[in-house]
Amino acid sequence: MSEQAGGAAPTASNWNLPNALTVVRIVMVPFFVVALIAGGIYGADSLGARWAALALFVAAMITDWADGYLARSRQLITSFGKIADPIADKLLTGAAFITLSWLGELWWWVTAVILVREWGITVMRLFVIKYGVMAASKGGKVKTVLQTVALVVMLVPLGLWGTAWLIPGWALMAAVTAITVWTGLVYVRDARELRKNWLARQSKD
Repeated sequence: MSEQAGGAAPTASNWNLPNALTVVRIVMVPFFVVALIAGGIYGADSLGARWAALALFVAAMITDWADGYLARSRQLITSFGKIADPIADKLLTGAAFITLSWLGELWWWVTAVILVREWGITVMRLFVIKYGVMAASKGGKVKTVLQTVALVVMLVPLGLWGTAWLIPGWALMAAVTAITVWTGLVYVRDARELRKNWLARQSKD
């Protein structure tokens, strides 16, 4: 989600607060999944777990914002942060999508489309990094915000009040799926242009 990458050369030590927050976010993922599964069946015994899952997800997203802000504002951008930050984000959101689908609250095809795009673009970025850094686009940032909002809405136990209350979450997920696919295609186009421009510069040298 938040991009620590920027364009600056990594000079700070890996032992810093932003990276610690990233590691904390990774550690929180299994606790979030356990709480979400425990709260998957709405009822007096599981409602607390569902709210705990929501609280863990929101707390993790706060660390996501905090580590990116601190890394940029305090010049603590590192190679570890560039790699671990997006991985932590994908683990958290991926766990949320998969668990919600496993609980029957989100269509599996939506989860499949979103995860294939998310991890596919992450792998593509690693492959094209020798040609240059692909910065997060405006569309990508909008996608990130929409994903976060949609997941928060889906994590709230709205099903307690009937299926109709789930419609806002499903509508948001439809928008998220559309923008996720569109931004993925834009990133593929940008990667091709990045490689093309790099090869053109090499041929002139």
